[in-house]
Amino acid sequence: MPSMRPVVYVVGLMLCVLGLAMLIPMAVDLAAGHSDWPSFLGGSLITLFAGGLMIAGSGRPDAALRRRQAFLLTASVWCALPVFGALPFLFAHADLDLTDTIFEAVSGITTTGATVMVGLDREAPGILLWRSILHWIGGIGVIVMAIAILPLLQVGGMQLFHTESSDLSEKAFPRARQIAAGITRVYLVLTVLIGVALWLCGMTPFEAINHAMATISTGGFSTRDASIGGFNSAAIEWVTIAGMLAGGVTFMLYLRLVAGDWTCFLRDTQTRMMLAVILAAVSATVVMRVVQTDADALGSIRPALFNVVSIITTTGFVTQDYGLWGAFAPTIFFILTFLGACAGSTSGGFKMFRLAILLRFATILLNRAISPHRVVVVRYAGRTLEDSVALAVLGFVGLWVAVWAVMALGLGLTGMDFIAATSSAATALANVGPGLGPQVGPAGNFAGVGDAAKWIMIAGMLLGRLELVTILVLFMPAFWRN
Repeated sequence: MPSMRPVVYVVGLMLCVLGLAMLIPMAVDLAAGHSDWPSFLGGSLITLFAGGLMIAGSGRPDAALRRRQAFLLTASVWCALPVFGALPFLFAHADLDLTDTIFEAVSGITTTGATVMVGLDREAPGILLWRSILHWIGGIGVIVMAIAILPLLQVGGMQLFHTESSDLSEKAFPRARQIAAGITRVYLVLTVLIGVALWLCGMTPFEAINHAMATISTGGFSTRDASIGGFNSAAIEWVTIAGMLAGGVTFMLYLRLVAGDWTCFLRDTQTRMMLAVILAAVSATVVMRVVQTDADALGSIRPALFNVVSIITTTGFVTQDYGLWGAFAPTIFFILTFLGACAGSTSGGFKMFRLAILLRFATILLNRAISPHRVVVVRYAGRTLEDSVALAVLGFVGLWVAVWAVMALGLGLTGMDFIAATSSAATALANVGPGLGPQVGPAGNFAGVGDAAKWIMIAGMLLGRLELVTILVLFMPAFWRN
């Protein structure tokens, strides 16, 4: 069995960071004269105590993490943070039970954006800010995990994005720390830029801060029940579109840009493919909306672009209920829910690099039907793919679809109709936010969903955020054998 000391130590450190972060919304509530501030103080003290106890009990580890410990660490951090992050919701809201508070915290930290809270326009500022902070912390955690940890664990084909070594060695972690530090600086700068732009476009400073954190993290929590549509501002929508795209591209490209590589985005296969999918989806949506509902073509472009970008980057902001755009729109948005944006970004879903590899394999399959003895080399971004990468991608996609099907069946057993069950399973596993239908669609939320369904979605959000394998491997007896 792998030693738990380094795992417990790092989880304790992360809990201390979370506990200190709770003091920010506490100060905001104090300044606003709102009575919710003790909820954050109590949550902070409990979280700091638990984190400090874990640090003191484990002692500072002096050895590098082994592979199994890295799996344990990743899963433990992402499961522990929402539990303690739910404390302010539990203490502040008498109308939210334990299930609801865990759901909201998991949705926040995994940057899913599905919510059980209503009346956000009248909500205490501290709670609204805490939801956005959970997004922001989760967003930077997603990027660091995708760039510095998952490639080393060779999860779902992510070994394509090795930064230095495929081994969990002393050599790799200093490099990972350098990358994490650089990405954190970029993440902070982008947050500030989006926040300032939203403020200049008409949001209050408080609203701008919240939406900037939710945008760059591709989270989707808003300060209004009507989401971005509640502002009724074209300028705000355009800034948000740009911010969601900024959060949906590989963050390693920003480091290359800072280093002077000005064409890195244009050369990146994932970015080009994401933009091509967005262009195709927007064009199809506008055409079919005009045909099916007699909508104005020019007036349909911005809403279509906003909602397509929101879904494909797994942000979940909405401006209009696209369920009312005719029969075609829900279908294409359901498909987009699965795709996701780029690996190494804050988005969820399949990721564009996996889609590109799947398309290459489909092409090979067709070529071999014509020429059975033809030898075809699979390439991605100018690199020859090893068999291990290709098999990992195929296995991941198959596992993803299987988990989605099981979740949809489970949600159906709780009483959800077919559309709500299948879309809720997809939106949880892809960390998107809104589903389809009047209850869980873009005009609704998950407040009316039963507790059993919420726990299924909680599991789905965590599984999707951690790329499935990182959690599922812990249930294999072989993992725990020496």
